[in-house]
Amino acid sequence: MKAVIAVIGKDYVGIIAKVSAVCAECGANIVDISQSVLKEYFTMSMLVDIDGLKMEFTAFVDRMNTLSKEIGMEIHTMHENIFNAMHNI
Repeated sequence: MKAVIAVIGKDYVGIIAKVSAVCAECGANIVDISQSVLKEYFTMSMLVDIDGLKMEFTAFVDRMNTLSKEIGMEIHTMHENIFNAMHNI
């Protein structure tokens, strides 16, 4: 299974490193990543494989929410089933 992670906020050095480090710590493998900087704003979308998670998915979401507060960014983590349901008519 996969999850989509979206990161948005003011740009600074190390955002990708911090998010990918937590993914690795939790056992989520980054499959695809796209990032962009618009003036001072950073946006990133990641697709991660969550089959190897070392915890329940809800705990992974909680860990990403904690990271969001630690780094001052908005981080939204969504299971692919929810993401697909939201984008299908």
